[in-house]
Amino acid sequence: MARIYTKTGDTGKTALIGGTRVPKYDERIEAYGTVDELKSWVGLIHDKISDNRQKEILIEIQDRLFTAESLLAQDGSESTRLLPELKEADIEYIENEIDFINETLPPIKSFVLPGGHELISFTHITRTVCRRAERIIIKLSETHPVNPLIIKYINRLSDYFFVLARKLTIDLDAEETTWKPRI
Repeated sequence: MARIYTKTGDTGKTALIGGTRVPKYDERIEAYGTVDELKSWVGLIHDKISDNRQKEILIEIQDRLFTAESLLAQDGSESTRLLPELKEADIEYIENEIDFINETLPPIKSFVLPGGHELISFTHITRTVCRRAERIIIKLSETHPVNPLIIKYINRLSDYFFVLARKLTIDLDAEETTWKPRI
């Protein structure tokens, strides 16, 4: 592509993979746009984190999120374009990392208030964007075909960001503040 601007979106419509033009507020655009936002937050964590293992995992996550976006952007059976796939192994990869991190963490007995360090806060924001993406994709699945592995992957990913935030609390010698409800 020689130019970044195409002028084809100037009327408030955009094309899905396969060519179908839809309004930019279409629920499919909202779904993959939110995954794109999530991918950008993951990039911020990647840029701020010093743990090389986690940096590699975050790049892998961004790659899988691009895959999810592609699958959400296709216009169904009309699309003949070959797209990357999410696999059960991608979910297992995240689950294994959650388990690996969780083994190093003290048991949790209460909800945790986000914060303690800028990187921890960014990680919690990423977790909440992930949860929003999950809600939007589940809603989309009620009216359009959605690969169930996308929902499963996004669900596990929010758990990963939660345990990563807790790990960063230890790594950065920050204080984990638990929620103490006033009852």
